[in-house]
Amino acid sequence: MSSVSLDAERAIAIGRAALEVEARALTELAPRLGDAFARAVQLVLACRGRVAVMGMGKSGHVGRKISATLASTGTPALFVHPAEAAHGDLGMVTAGDVVLALSNSGESDELNAILPVLKRLGIPVIAMTGRAESSLASHADVVLDSAVAEEACPLQLAPTASTTAQMALGDALAVALLDARGFKAEDFARSHPGGSLGRKLLTHVRDLMRSGDALPRVAPDLPFTELMREMSAKALGMAVIVDAEDRVQGIFTDGDLRRLVEQGRDLRALTAAEVAHPKPRTVGAEALAVDAADLMEAARITVVLVVDAQQRLVGAISINDLMRAKVI
Repeated sequence: MSSVSLDAERAIAIGRAALEVEARALTELAPRLGDAFARAVQLVLACRGRVAVMGMGKSGHVGRKISATLASTGTPALFVHPAEAAHGDLGMVTAGDVVLALSNSGESDELNAILPVLKRLGIPVIAMTGRAESSLASHADVVLDSAVAEEACPLQLAPTASTTAQMALGDALAVALLDARGFKAEDFARSHPGGSLGRKLLTHVRDLMRSGDALPRVAPDLPFTELMREMSAKALGMAVIVDAEDRVQGIFTDGDLRRLVEQGRDLRALTAAEVAHPKPRTVGAEALAVDAADLMEAARITVVLVVDAQQRLVGAISINDLMRAKVI
């Protein structure tokens, strides 16, 4: 295999020029958003079904990404390959749907072949094209102008700036729809339950906390030696001091033990109440796990107690619990 000598300075210059062309294409695209864009948003909002995104070649690749972005931000969408649509897949598009068709030239044979059928079915078509006078534009109910002055490709052949414009215009459509629907972070998390955002916004303290016999709890008058035995047995690095009704009176941690040892105290003569740190940090069981993580970080602690409205102990959550659940 023959080796190719690289001119590093030229490669960097070409790369920068490509980025500048694409950035300029987007800068020029923004002022052109107007009434047609608003009509496209309204058409999708009024849609009772899904947005069927179509495109061939590079426009098809962009279309797949746009359909995924729409679906994840509250607008049901799917990608339909125009060539396959002509051989049966058009049945995926039904009454109540809207078609978003992408073609920079607006003259894709596979796409244009099915446009008359869509018209007969009464399915609205939103065209995203770089040529307002194209066949695609003439069949569309709304035309989104994605034209670019030049491609980033030095040969002006490979779709580069034009596909960037399509991608950005699709994102703009998705974001405008997201805002119009009042879509919130919690809604986004529900469609991304396996992602980090989903874990942060859907995981509650009650889902991760330790409770019942797993909690190290002792009475205030318990001797220090018994406190340490309970603390060691439950391996949470702490023990909770509670009254007869399970209301939290304090907490004793590994850090408190180190400080007592440094002071030279006679530990055997102490009770749980005498070594307890009063007013420990607490959260409710319905709080988000990420809120417990924020509390730990702010207070520089590794365990937070979980209490009910009467300050009764119902659980505890540690930084290890949060890490295992990948909340942090």
